[in-house]
Amino acid sequence: MNNTLSNEELLKVPSVSVVVPVYGGSAALPELCRRLDLTLRSAGLSYEVILVDDRGQNEAWAAICSVAAKYSQVRGLRLGRNFGQHAATICGIAHARGEWIVTMDDDLEHPPESVPDLLAAGDEDHPLVYGVFEKRTHAAYRNMSSKLMRRMLKRAFPDLNEDYCSFRVIHAPLAKQLDRFGLNRPYIDGMLSWMTSSTRSISVPHEQRQHGESTYTMRKLVSHAANIFVTFSYLPLRIATFSGAALAAINFLYLLYVIYGRLSGSIVNPGYASLMSVVLFACGIQLLILGVVGEYVGRLMGATFRRPVYVVDCQTNVVE
Repeated sequence: MNNTLSNEELLKVPSVSVVVPVYGGSAALPELCRRLDLTLRSAGLSYEVILVDDRGQNEAWAAICSVAAKYSQVRGLRLGRNFGQHAATICGIAHARGEWIVTMDDDLEHPPESVPDLLAAGDEDHPLVYGVFEKRTHAAYRNMSSKLMRRMLKRAFPDLNEDYCSFRVIHAPLAKQLDRFGLNRPYIDGMLSWMTSSTRSISVPHEQRQHGESTYTMRKLVSHAANIFVTFSYLPLRIATFSGAALAAINFLYLLYVIYGRLSGSIVNPGYASLMSVVLFACGIQLLILGVVGEYVGRLMGATFRRPVYVVDCQTNVVE
């Protein structure tokens, strides 16, 4: 399906663009678009919804086409393969036409009825507004890992807003800068923290997921955290440096202990076990440091090769 908007619809540039990366919540799209349409029309806002298929489900594109056929304000973008939530969001932002851009998840955990409140909190002095959840409905391990992650990120990125969330409103001039970074493994909130500190946060309810289950497993969460720290922080390198220095100091002190023992006669024949334990421990630290350095080198290679952030395969309701 590949529709083209009429000239009359094309002239109606919306004031708000809602970008939704679609991965595992395609079943919720009809209700999501219905509630967005009701909420934004009631608020007197012209809008468009951009649904970006990140190739998470085979049925996602059919669901997007079905919703786009019902609502002329809905546009669908299908990526060539799975690029990740942040890349899919940036893709939608790049195609957005509204003065303000709302980003939200596809699973209805972010209530569409809160979008006008987010928009009302934004202005030229506060081009970025986050929705803050007072109580999250995720599983216990997700909530614990989220709190731990936020504390670690705050130490690594002092400028990062602690209330960061994928439910946000961004002024278009600021949001459009995200596509210019060209990072093949982007992290939107990290990039936004580089560009502005003028943010606001408002409380919004966190609703229960009504369709399917979250695709963020513990392995994916750990991988996402590792990518953030390696791409946006020098903290892993600093930890590797300090670990290497600490290892060198420990080994030097142990050497002094062995020399003193030999001279004093308390150590006649240093043990093989103690020697091997020191060697293996030193080798483990060295391999860890090499691995951290290798991660940074890999990121540099990716930037050098200019790997695309996203590739759009096809669209619905194309704006020409």
